[in-house]
Amino acid sequence: MEKSEKVKEQILPEDSKKERQKLSHDCDVCKKSFSSKGNLNKHKRIHTGEKPFHCEICGKSFSDRNHLNSHIRVHTGEKPFHCEICGKSFSQRSALTKHKLLHTGETSYSCNICGKSFSGKSALTYHKRLHIGEKSFQCDICGKSFSQRSALTNHKPIHTGKKPYSCNICGKLFPGKSALTYHKRIHTGESHYHCDICGKSFTVSSNLTGHRRFHTGETPYSCDVCNKSFSTSSNLMTHKRIHTGEKLYPCDICGRSFTQHSSLTSHKCVHKGKKQSH
Repeated sequence: MEKSEKVKEQILPEDSKKERQKLSHDCDVCKKSFSSKGNLNKHKRIHTGEKPFHCEICGKSFSDRNHLNSHIRVHTGEKPFHCEICGKSFSQRSALTKHKLLHTGETSYSCNICGKSFSGKSALTYHKRLHIGEKSFQCDICGKSFSQRSALTNHKPIHTGKKPYSCNICGKLFPGKSALTYHKRIHTGESHYHCDICGKSFTVSSNLTGHRRFHTGETPYSCDVCNKSFSTSSNLMTHKRIHTGEKLYPCDICGRSFTQHSSLTSHKCVHKGKKQSH
């Protein structure tokens, strides 16, 4: 028994030493440890904001080569990840994982404000910003802030006019991948999301969520200026422009600007009518 204890004393310290050596590369900013210098250097880019890997097609930059490789598939159309249930293919593994939840119906994370469910914790975190008004992503050109990075990405082409994503069916251009994905469903007629009350189908889950509130009467999005409530965050955003005076939609004929796209469309009919009268 004593011999056994001595053996333990001799082995354990050496094992512990080896374990420490496995994680011998420490970050001097947050003290997190890594098993290799390469992993440490990759991690440090979180702190420095360095993005050394650039897409040659659209110019977007990434901190990790694997992220660049995943992004390039958006342009090439390569989809190596296949759903074994329905056969649908995806360019990213994360998109496949999210898609599979359509088959299982699994939604692990629920919003305690409006009850909407999400497949991942990060998606829930982004969603909650809509309720609390937190806007962490700021445009470096005009200073406007957004609650989601994707919203900032979609906003920036207003300044640059850059739209690197094109529809291979009709040729329409889009500033972001998600906007292109939603657009394509117009051509395919794909509608995964069905209302269990009236049976109406939708191509985007958020549209179904907003639609359901017509049945329930729920209005979880409130204006912090006049307290008026809305069923969707987009309706609240549109309403807020009444208070701010922001007019995002200019007429390309006379230059007059409008707070809503529908108002611009109605206004353009004035010009059409003038042309027809001549």
